[in-house]
Amino acid sequence: MSNHGMTEQNGCLVDKDENSYNTVIIGRQEWTIENLRVTHYNDGTPIAYFPDSRKWQGRPFPAYCYFNNTSNDYIIKVFGALYNWFVVNPSNPKKIAPEGWRVPTNDDWRDLERYLVEKGHNWDRSKSGNKVAKSMATKLGWSLSKVHGETGCESKSNNASGFSGFPGGYRFYNGIFDFDGNSGYWWSSTESGGADAIGRTLFCNREELIVRNANKRSGLSIRLMRDI
Repeated sequence: MSNHGMTEQNGCLVDKDENSYNTVIIGRQEWTIENLRVTHYNDGTPIAYFPDSRKWQGRPFPAYCYFNNTSNDYIIKVFGALYNWFVVNPSNPKKIAPEGWRVPTNDDWRDLERYLVEKGHNWDRSKSGNKVAKSMATKLGWSLSKVHGETGCESKSNNASGFSGFPGGYRFYNGIFDFDGNSGYWWSSTESGGADAIGRTLFCNREELIVRNANKRSGLSIRLMRDI
């Protein structure tokens, strides 16, 4: 195995914990299509695990948890882990992405959205605006919506892009878990100033990929990507 902690093996990544992740090429980017669940940095250093709400709330340092503090291996594989932003802070000398890969920046997310729109992945096949949520969301797991074009409506038509965004929920900075089935949240490595950093969100009752600031102490999912 590479000393970077992950290697590409036949189109998938294998992390330091021996978890494997499939990938998809979208335009000039390659993305993992599962939420990260690694518990160690590439050098083998463990990432701090904080299930306790009070300790999570008071943790301005890198930490991870699982949704609702589950210990079920299947749920962990499907949901991945939730990480606070300090894990992906570019100033953190410890890295979770291998050489050539990265936690996406805000610009990386913007490029992904722009590509999907330009290639007709809006749900109504238009090539302007931002209606790409259905093309990015998994077919299963979403709360239902009755509004045509929203992620939770007719979800069997989701995931045309192959991004496979799963509604893995969110952990508030105060330690409370919420939104599983309703939304998926993913970090970027870009700060928005002060206590917040920039992420992306898919909602069951929205048609767009949403730019959303989150408190750095919140727990969000992580995807990795690279340029090709």
